[in-house]
Amino acid sequence: MIPREKNSDLIKYRLDQATECINEVDFLMQNNKLRLAVSRIYYGMFYAVSALAVIHNFKTSKHQQLIGWFNKEFINQNKFPTEYGKFFRDAFSRRSDVDYGDIVAYQIEEVQEWFEQMKIFINAVKDSLA
Repeated sequence: MIPREKNSDLIKYRLDQATECINEVDFLMQNNKLRLAVSRIYYGMFYAVSALAVIHNFKTSKHQQLIGWFNKEFINQNKFPTEYGKFFRDAFSRRSDVDYGDIVAYQIEEVQEWFEQMKIFINAVKDSLA
């Protein structure tokens, strides 16, 4: 088990990473780097959920296991609205498409919508930890 003071350092670090992703997505969208923005949207959510995982002593090296854990512990338990689970799953799927798909292109309007979902998601996680 990680000592309590290291837990709080790691939680803060993960939340800082999530916030940094918000700034990165904003920059990437302003510079029409939509595929990279889509990837960072997912990672912002990933870092926020990773902070939750630290608090609950959940460890995994697999993204899909983290998503499953989040759904089981937070969506199914009504700690977050159902659509947050969808936001997170869809963001992972799009990030996978960006990284491994053959031809992937997005429109600014859809990426902007996902960016808004990301900010809502990250802020909800931060609020739940306050």
